[in-house]
Amino acid sequence: MKKRIAFFDFDGTITTRDTLLEIFKFYKGNFKFYLGFAINAPVILAWKAGIISNQAAKERMLQYFFGRLPVQTFQQQCDEFSKTVLPSLIRPKAMQEIEKHKAAGTEVVIVSASAENWIQQWCNLHNIQLIGTRLQVKNDLLTGKIENRNCHGEEKVSRINAIFELSQYNEIYCYGDSGGDKPMLRLATISFYKPFR
Repeated sequence: MKKRIAFFDFDGTITTRDTLLEIFKFYKGNFKFYLGFAINAPVILAWKAGIISNQAAKERMLQYFFGRLPVQTFQQQCDEFSKTVLPSLIRPKAMQEIEKHKAAGTEVVIVSASAENWIQQWCNLHNIQLIGTRLQVKNDLLTGKIENRNCHGEEKVSRINAIFELSQYNEIYCYGDSGGDKPMLRLATISFYKPFR
């Protein structure tokens, strides 16, 4: 019997929008969200220009929106976001593909640069494994920093290889939609780029 595994990027592949931005908006409201982006515009421009890394830009935004927030409060907000907002962002074709894999006995894993906090509940509901970015917590408060490395680009490959022995699988499916997914797509025996648009 063939052993199969499918790795899906989350933001933009399974969802129609970047959930990091959506949770900022959910937590702060539209006005504070757009004000925060205006204040942090130089950071965003520096990242787009390649002056600072994806992780540095992301941490700056996390610090601005969530820095020193009690982790319990943050997780409550994430769970509410997962229940009330996330379902409306899921691409129906992506969900159909996931269900098709599950019905065939394929292991399904989300591999996301977004924090596990607001994806885990959704993954649990659909019986899907999750590898995501982990946020640093000190004294029960979010620091706004990422624990170790952002789960993006080559880090997706490192995290996958740390958990799964891919040589044991006959078929490896990978789904992504951005340059940050391309290292993961190269692991696949069958890969899909922007498949659900």
